[in-house]
Amino acid sequence: MSAGAIHAEVLPVAAFPAGSELHWEKENRIVWNEQQHTSEECELVYEVSWISELGTWRRFLRSQRKVQS
Repeated sequence: MSAGAIHAEVLPVAAFPAGSELHWEKENRIVWNEQQHTSEECELVYEVSWISELGTWRRFLRSQRKVQS
């Protein structure tokens, strides 16, 4: 999979308690679609949070969808 960042923004999350180190990041990237053998623009949403026990950030891909032109 190849990817090139086009756009990224931080999405605030109001549903989590104050002081929690959690936020969402959204990126639009060009990714390779193996089934169709084409490149396409996708919106990727990541959950990013601080793991205090490890002293590091963790980042999980939460959703991916094709950007409609």
